[in-house]
Amino acid sequence: MSNSSSISHFLLLALADTRQLQLLHFCLFLGISLAALLGNGLIISAVACSHHLHSPMFFFLLNLALTDLASICTTVPKAMHNSLWDTRDISYTGCAAQVFILVFFISAEYSLLTIMCYDRYVSICKPLHYGTCCRTLLGSRACAHMAAAAWASGFLNALLHTANTFSLPLCQGNALGQFFCEIPHILKLSCSNSYLRELGLIAVSVCLLLGCFVFIVFSYVQIFRAVLRIPSEQGRHKAFSTCLPHLAVLSLFLSTLMFAYLKPPSVSSPFLDLGLSVLYSVVPPALNPLIYSLRNQELKAAVWTLMTGWFQKH
Repeated sequence: MSNSSSISHFLLLALADTRQLQLLHFCLFLGISLAALLGNGLIISAVACSHHLHSPMFFFLLNLALTDLASICTTVPKAMHNSLWDTRDISYTGCAAQVFILVFFISAEYSLLTIMCYDRYVSICKPLHYGTCCRTLLGSRACAHMAAAAWASGFLNALLHTANTFSLPLCQGNALGQFFCEIPHILKLSCSNSYLRELGLIAVSVCLLLGCFVFIVFSYVQIFRAVLRIPSEQGRHKAFSTCLPHLAVLSLFLSTLMFAYLKPPSVSSPFLDLGLSVLYSVVPPALNPLIYSLRNQELKAAVWTLMTGWFQKH
């Protein structure tokens, strides 16, 4: 038996037990991470370089791309390293850093998705108050303040969860049943009832998540009512086109995250836990740029202009 003071490293879950499958997992993670880096990098560059994309919707999309880029860079490189070099080790400090960074960016992403819902609500239900002027509901100053609040809430949430989790005494070994450091698997190593503090923090976080979820549902009810009152079919189609990408990204993010953490223990298994963790931590950062660019002609044009300009220079 050991406690947390004597643990210098954790053992992550091995993705495969044969060398061929380890290399296959490395190649799969490499392809997904490269797709995420390319897609989110193009969105960030296009929004930053194209002046006609300097609107609230694209400003929040840029922030979302930053969270996606950072979150996939938190978990995948270490998993790729372990698969390539046939190891499972991660240092105690590295594990704590991974937990903090991942919770930070996932929390910030959910806050940004909630804010983007409000952005869609204002643009469709209150179009006269939508724009870049500071006097509007979504002016440049208001957008900056909301984005800063999203990042600050993510930082505070990550700080509380990380500090509380790694203050617990650990005496159930150092093997984690996940390919990255995840709070529920670290709590399984705790040897005291002090883990109830973390469960309390999780309960508070769940209440906040549910509050945001209720706000999102209420906003979209108002949005759909407003869209259905638009007289022209072209106008309704344009309004729906601006909402569908956000709804798709939000559904992918929430469905995988909620099922991963709220599923009953009776349906839990190592294979299912691994698959769900890949779905909520690895797949969305790669798919989000594709979802947003498919339905947005302005963004597609800006990305195409950026790519053709780069190829012409080189």
